[in-house]
Amino acid sequence: MDLSNNAIGILDSGVGGFSVLLELRKKLPQSTIHYIGDSAWCPYGNKPAEQIQKRAFAVCEELIKMGANTIVVACNSATIHAVEALRARYPLTFVGMEPAVKPASKITRTGTIGVLATEASIAGEKFHQLVDTHIYPNDLKVITQPCPEFVTLVEEGTLSGPSVESAVAKYALPMVEAGADTLVLGCTHYPFLSPTIRKIVGDSVQLIDTGEAVARRTASLNPYHSGTGGISIHTTGNLACLERLFPILCPELSASLHNIDITT
Repeated sequence: MDLSNNAIGILDSGVGGFSVLLELRKKLPQSTIHYIGDSAWCPYGNKPAEQIQKRAFAVCEELIKMGANTIVVACNSATIHAVEALRARYPLTFVGMEPAVKPASKITRTGTIGVLATEASIAGEKFHQLVDTHIYPNDLKVITQPCPEFVTLVEEGTLSGPSVESAVAKYALPMVEAGADTLVLGCTHYPFLSPTIRKIVGDSVQLIDTGEAVARRTASLNPYHSGTGGISIHTTGNLACLERLFPILCPELSASLHNIDITT
């Protein structure tokens, strides 16, 4: 394991973790970053917990080979079902994602919070612990909604237009109509749809995602900011799709793009 360059690894089910990558690059412009998107298995959100954990182990093995000694699990589903097992197995620093229920509980005015997330995230024990800790004791209400179409749209590079507006109206509007004034974007793919979500739900509804907070936490654990500043992106899916999507989702970044085969 190469610990000399303080490289950061990012694990995601696909390209959603680019929303975290963008925030991380702002905080750590000099760090070397290796990103693996497991697009061949995307989405994780509808997979069994055991399968998610197995893939997370396999992806992390590759990131470690690349020299990562801090790994950001930029996927809520993988965090919920695998991050504790990863911490138990590897002597590395892991930074996970979780739906921003705690900050939402502090800013809601109506007392009703909507959580847009994947099936796996909503079903996970970590999510229920968040609700038990921050919702029920404060006499708040949480409404959850799986949004499988959101991940598909982002993986296709469709960030606006009628299909996105239709999906947002289907998933988010019922929450707002039920009194939610704060919506948690509980998947790293979802921030890429924020402009359309904002358009549909209106300016009075607050949107929260955790990308910036996760980047800030990662930066605090990497005070040396060492490396070349290079970014390498690897996909288990179609390289041509990655080459098309990366400039759409991360127009301000440059990176080397690669295929990677990960078998489990």
